[in-house]
Amino acid sequence: MQIDKHSHLKPKIGVSGSADMGFLGPESYELAKDIGREVAKQGAILVTGATTGFPLWAAMGAKEENGISIGLSPAENEKEHVETYRLPLDYIDLIIYTGFGYPGRDLLFTRTADAVIIGVGRIGTIHEFAIAYEDEKPIGILESDGWETDEVIRMIMEKSHRSNPKVIFDKDPKNLVARLIKMVQDDKSRGYVFKNDDGIGGTKGQRVL
Repeated sequence: MQIDKHSHLKPKIGVSGSADMGFLGPESYELAKDIGREVAKQGAILVTGATTGFPLWAAMGAKEENGISIGLSPAENEKEHVETYRLPLDYIDLIIYTGFGYPGRDLLFTRTADAVIIGVGRIGTIHEFAIAYEDEKPIGILESDGWETDEVIRMIMEKSHRSNPKVIFDKDPKNLVARLIKMVQDDKSRGYVFKNDDGIGGTKGQRVL
């Protein structure tokens, strides 16, 4: 069996959004699934907060396309994940139990992803956006008529008086994912300097694996 030693170079795209979608219309569920489908179709790995709502539907979409889905849980183990936080185990290939609650989970979630997509959300989604923004991650804001999340984020960016060229807005899930992956690939193409235990290494722009 041939093993792809470069599989770790697949972009990891985080999807953030409301865990409660009861106040949204049915089109929001399909948009979330479309995001997940496109992440998988375009060769990336989906990362979520291992939660319900928008991220769960994104994970469902990714699995429909045989994609890989990783979740970071606020719980410290599977029992707490299910019984205390009442979070699902479905549609996730790997759950990492952080044990840090929601605020700590948010940090690890955004740090794990190479880029983050922001769907419709509430304060937790804004928190994840703020962390990714501070870390200067590529961020894609999914626009949609009737949502206020994208408008709130535009206001936050305007009032912060700190521009960030890595934040993009788009209504089309396919375009949004493609643009984010391009940004991630551009970042990765700058290369790293690495030397193994034998002293063999590479210069900037090369990866020695």
